[in-house]
Amino acid sequence: MADSSRIIQENIMRNMAEGVMSIGFNGEITFVNPVAVTTLGLPDDCVGKKFAACFFDSINNDQFTQMVLDAVYDRTKSHEGIVPYIRGDITLQLRVVTSFLQENGEKVGIIVVFSDLSELIDLRDAVKSMEKIRALNSQLELRNNLLSETFGRFLSDDIVKQLLDTPDGLRLGGKKKELTVLMSDLRGFTAMSERMDPEDLITMLNHYLGEMTDAIQSKEGTIIEFMGDGIFAIFGAPLENESHAADAVAAALDMQSRMEAINKWNIERDYPILEMGIGINTGEVIVGNIGSEKRTKYGVVGSNVNLTGRVESYTINGQILISQSTKDAIISEMSIAKEIVVHPKGVKGDMKLFQVIGIGEPYNLFVDVKGTAPDKLQKIIPVTFYLIEGKHGEKKSHYGGITALGQDMAVIETEAELNVYDNMQLEAGGELYCKVMEKNDDGYLIHFTSVPSGYKAWKQYFVEK
Repeated sequence: MADSSRIIQENIMRNMAEGVMSIGFNGEITFVNPVAVTTLGLPDDCVGKKFAACFFDSINNDQFTQMVLDAVYDRTKSHEGIVPYIRGDITLQLRVVTSFLQENGEKVGIIVVFSDLSELIDLRDAVKSMEKIRALNSQLELRNNLLSETFGRFLSDDIVKQLLDTPDGLRLGGKKKELTVLMSDLRGFTAMSERMDPEDLITMLNHYLGEMTDAIQSKEGTIIEFMGDGIFAIFGAPLENESHAADAVAAALDMQSRMEAINKWNIERDYPILEMGIGINTGEVIVGNIGSEKRTKYGVVGSNVNLTGRVESYTINGQILISQSTKDAIISEMSIAKEIVVHPKGVKGDMKLFQVIGIGEPYNLFVDVKGTAPDKLQKIIPVTFYLIEGKHGEKKSHYGGITALGQDMAVIETEAELNVYDNMQLEAGGELYCKVMEKNDDGYLIHFTSVPSGYKAWKQYFVEK
């Protein structure tokens, strides 16, 4: 962090119109800008030498030397004054202003800023020297805040350290880059949030997000945003990483493997069981620091970001779905449970997606395939349901009958026209959310994505009736 701050300081001070010299509290000159070298007639190799070694031979400039020494040894205040300075056969009248050089709020030395009054139009211009010093310290603090707000909470410590060693990584702007995008979402979270106590909801969500953050960062991922219950992360930026696609898949498998422990923790506190879907896509995006110096966000935009959201929307039953581009970018051996063909909005033609349940060396991560076939019922259970587009359901109700019922799946007969991957809400002991998995001769196979607290009693009533 010290090296990065020094680079920023020097860039600012080097371009100042006034002479600038910085001195550490050990008396060593740490920086002089070109104006200072010319004005004071200093040798080019004075940086790194003691101030005394460079100036004590100049007996005609005692006032200048004493003012600087007073600033070095008196750390309680800044100094300001007009002193003569003799350079060869020329006598200059220098207005000298000193202030403290700070890093992370601590004084580490002094800055001496001086101007030849004969070159100034008005004495008031010299006052701007102090303002520029204050601006320098403000920019240093702004830089630290920028790093903390933009990266501190979302990157691993190792990545933050590397960014500090590469100051250009904090510059505003973006560039095109191929990387892998991961998006996850909890099933039925909107309905869940309406039923839960707000404090309990936040406690549960923070515990879940904490575990997911650990899984993502352990695989060199960068969290761009928490979108309520959703997570938006990338792999391969801000630092280059050729294995970004495999890292994203490994992170997703780690995320899903943690859900069992998360749900056990939830059950102990009478919180609902969570089910998460993850979509992954690899492609070219625009990535960089977006915003202003006062408010900056490390962001990613592009059609491949939107496509990742489409991929995630097709997930059910704790699935991890990846695109063909992600599959092609991975060298490690993967276990694929199934391949599906979908028709995402905004995409021409069919799109293949792959359900990943494992990845080999060097990760060696695997998850179990969930789901059991529903049992056929002796009597059809009549139900009312609504189709859901995004987060909102239609006002028009539809009717059907459940002919088979399992732990997390059912078969429903209806005259309504349903499409595979449609989202539905059933009235079954409360609001039961589900997704259409397939259409067959028996009707539509649906998978439950969020089960209400009254479902168990509802099921028991109809099955035992």
